[in-house]
Amino acid sequence: MAGGNGRPVVLFLALLAGLWASAARAAEPLVADLSRHLVAITTGFAGTDVLLFGAVEDASRGGDVVVVVRGPNHGEIVRRKARNAGIWINSGLAEVRDAPSFYRVAASKPLAEIAPQAVLERHQIGLEALDLDIHPRDERADSPQYRDALIRLKQRQGLYGDGVQDIGFLGNRLFRTEMHFPANVPVGTYLVEVYLMVDGEVASAQTTPLVVSKIGLGADVFDFAHQQAAAYGIIAILLAAGAGWAAAAIFRK
Repeated sequence: MAGGNGRPVVLFLALLAGLWASAARAAEPLVADLSRHLVAITTGFAGTDVLLFGAVEDASRGGDVVVVVRGPNHGEIVRRKARNAGIWINSGLAEVRDAPSFYRVAASKPLAEIAPQAVLERHQIGLEALDLDIHPRDERADSPQYRDALIRLKQRQGLYGDGVQDIGFLGNRLFRTEMHFPANVPVGTYLVEVYLMVDGEVASAQTTPLVVSKIGLGADVFDFAHQQAAAYGIIAILLAAGAGWAAAAIFRK
């Protein structure tokens, strides 16, 4: 049993050692990779973790590592509700253009200790530095209020991180962190950005794609529903009607 449990650890250390050796041979200050580049969403998908690992030239010289995972951008509509005569109704909205559908950050230190705010904003590292294009259609609420509302909504859905995750170091060179993808993770191509920060500036950076995709029967149904919406609607109505007729026939008996 002990040998079986230790095998993943040995494999992980071997991967990290290989990355570090490659970085040393190529004189690269930063090398990183993912445990897998495809998150496959099947019928029973309940979320998963993806391991990011890598190596730096020497973290003891003052360098820090930051990882940003961004999902594909989508337009969003955020609505504000207000109570009117005891009933909650929509009283305003804002259009958010090109908002990341997924956003998480990990770092070896608190972001404020790694780089000044101007540098974080330049690379959109951290929720406070995330640039969101918001257009309110509301006389009683402004862009910052809708921005905060969108972030709270995404956090409740598990799509935006509540804080900055830790990056663990093994020695002064090898590092690792795990990013969680919930069951409702949107499909598309994600960007995993890894930064080596030295003296408050980006010394090296690497971007790795990660694909989140539906596979199997669920993917076929999803594609059919989007490509043949009219036919899918008719089939859904017929199935619902058939199920209702069958249930009525069973109860008559």
